[in-house]
Amino acid sequence: MTKFLRIALVLIAACAASTGSLAQKQTKKHKVKENQPQPALLYDSRPEAIALADEIAERRGLNRTWVRQAIGQARLLPQVVKLMTPAPVGVPKNWQLYRSRFIEPKRIAAGVRFWQSQRETLARAEAVYGVPAEIIVGIIGVETIYGQQTGSFRVIDALATLAFDFPTVHPRAAERSRFFRAELEQLLSLQGQKGLDPLSVRGSYAGAMGMPQFMPSSWARFAVDFDGDGRIDLFDSPADVIGSVANYFKTFNWQPGMPTHYAVGFDAERLDKDALLVPDILPTFSVASFTAKGAVLDAAGLQHPGALALVELQNGEEAPSYVAGTENFYVITRYNWSSYYALAVIELGQAVATAMRASCLASEAAAQASTTPSNTGCSASTQ
Repeated sequence: MTKFLRIALVLIAACAASTGSLAQKQTKKHKVKENQPQPALLYDSRPEAIALADEIAERRGLNRTWVRQAIGQARLLPQVVKLMTPAPVGVPKNWQLYRSRFIEPKRIAAGVRFWQSQRETLARAEAVYGVPAEIIVGIIGVETIYGQQTGSFRVIDALATLAFDFPTVHPRAAERSRFFRAELEQLLSLQGQKGLDPLSVRGSYAGAMGMPQFMPSSWARFAVDFDGDGRIDLFDSPADVIGSVANYFKTFNWQPGMPTHYAVGFDAERLDKDALLVPDILPTFSVASFTAKGAVLDAAGLQHPGALALVELQNGEEAPSYVAGTENFYVITRYNWSSYYALAVIELGQAVATAMRASCLASEAAAQASTTPSNTGCSASTQ
């Protein structure tokens, strides 16, 4: 081997060793970076976000710099993207499991306390809007356990994330993204009108706010000043919350005095369940057409004057549950488009009403046994 060749081989080996060592150092350095907290991605670096800010400012008559700063300081929340990603196909729904999350002692007890403290306001809301107290109580209980869990996400972060980074695997990603862009605009409009800080409002991962979990558009359209103090507060005013929920249902054509659903069975010889399930939860069938397709109603259901829907609730591997839903059942699904949600609201309200009656009976019995007269105030508490 020539001296020149030996020198060349030594240089190549040295270079190889040096490159390998550098690669190891780079790899270790990269791993260290991966374990470090990553800086939050702000939307001030996204052209489409700034473009929307300018559009919102022009449409709503808001200060352009203020809107740009608000959206620009919003942060991308990967957790929100994950939470909005649809569950894998094939995961069975389970009504009994879903129900157990809401019809449980802690929520019922909180509902009784809320009803007792807001008895007069609930009665006034029912008189004004025609919506029963137990439905209002059911909604607020399912949504936030009467204000105990209103959400810890900055609403502007959640809405910006869903407006610009909605999970693309969702079958309606483009439509949902447009929806959240509109909600982001409405949030900024609400905050701008009141001169509030849009970065301070907290709510759910979907951008819902306050005790009733109203989206910004619902706040603008349905919220009412039910305590008469000149402002609407869905975070700390139970009266405004109660009145706003009742107004929401009235706007969606709640029918006073109409049941939400009836028990339903089936006549196997005449049953055409596929036809009954085609409209889903939308009330479509008259009582005559409903029963002609094999549905069996009790005496109360047979007297129903309006349309009915066959509502199916899956129970995992067990047999499904069914109810005959009325127009009022459908109205509850306008709050959250789910029959499981609607029935949970109904049954929680019923459970709280039952607990209220039991509490009142116990209070009245104690009052009668006492030598000191006492007004329990229970006579109209669950009307």
